[in-house]
Amino acid sequence: MSGNVIKQLGRVAVLMGGTSAERPVSLNSGNAVLKGLKQAGVDAFAIDVGENAAQQLAEAEFDRAFIALHGRGGEDGAMQGLLELLNKPYTGSKVMASALGMDKWRTKLVWNACGVATPKAFVLEENSDWNAIMQQLSGSAMVKPAREGSSIGMRKVHSAEELAESYKFASQHDDLVIAEQYIEGKEFTAAILGDQALPVIQLQTSHDFYDFDAKYKSNDTQYLLPSGLPDYAEAELQKMALQAFRLVGCEGWGRVDAMQDADGNFWLLEVNTSPGMTDHSLVPMAAKEKGISFDQLTVEILKQTL
Repeated sequence: MSGNVIKQLGRVAVLMGGTSAERPVSLNSGNAVLKGLKQAGVDAFAIDVGENAAQQLAEAEFDRAFIALHGRGGEDGAMQGLLELLNKPYTGSKVMASALGMDKWRTKLVWNACGVATPKAFVLEENSDWNAIMQQLSGSAMVKPAREGSSIGMRKVHSAEELAESYKFASQHDDLVIAEQYIEGKEFTAAILGDQALPVIQLQTSHDFYDFDAKYKSNDTQYLLPSGLPDYAEAELQKMALQAFRLVGCEGWGRVDAMQDADGNFWLLEVNTSPGMTDHSLVPMAAKEKGISFDQLTVEILKQTL
């Protein structure tokens, strides 16, 4: 990395922690990013973002921010808005795309309007017709809080009773809850860096789906890289992911998650505008396959703020 670029980056605040349900994951990401930047020679320091984020950032001296926050308050446009007001450049998507990307329901509305394949979904309410919804979703569904990450509050359901019960469970995390048709098949993720999609990763887990435990606790989750897809199919998914990412207004870096059904069709699930950045995380894994080390990746993401 040229010393000139490192000098241009100036003093960098790595924002981590936060107050969302994903705080522990964010601390892991933030510490890994901090270490990576320092090893690349960047003058970086950590800010553990708390309840008084506005005061913390206003009082800190830095030239730009690397956002390693996950979930609400960090990934949903709020932190991006605060940094805009402070006139500090920051990594990743801007305010609108961050807010939209955090909302799985409204992301789907945009994708649907633009012809991007995404599973059918319904917003759930206290008085929803559980039987009718299960019928329309072909008998199995994923219930999700619309604005949480890391699979928090998610459950797979196969009956109207389970749907009603899982709605109650998910609504503890968010007052906007959706039920999405479950696509039986293989699970993939496409990381985005700048204007390119990185090599696709296939996720295999012994769990019912790639849930919180499969992501962060399980030792038997498998990450297939190469993905196992034929070249033409991988290229198709990369193109779809990049298009869907841009339709939400996202930029910089992120991740798009997808399923492939038995007929080989891809269905996009959601966009992630501030993905995990530990050595076990998916974006660094895909970057490594492309020949980009973790330290290089942190600098590449940061360079986009210049």
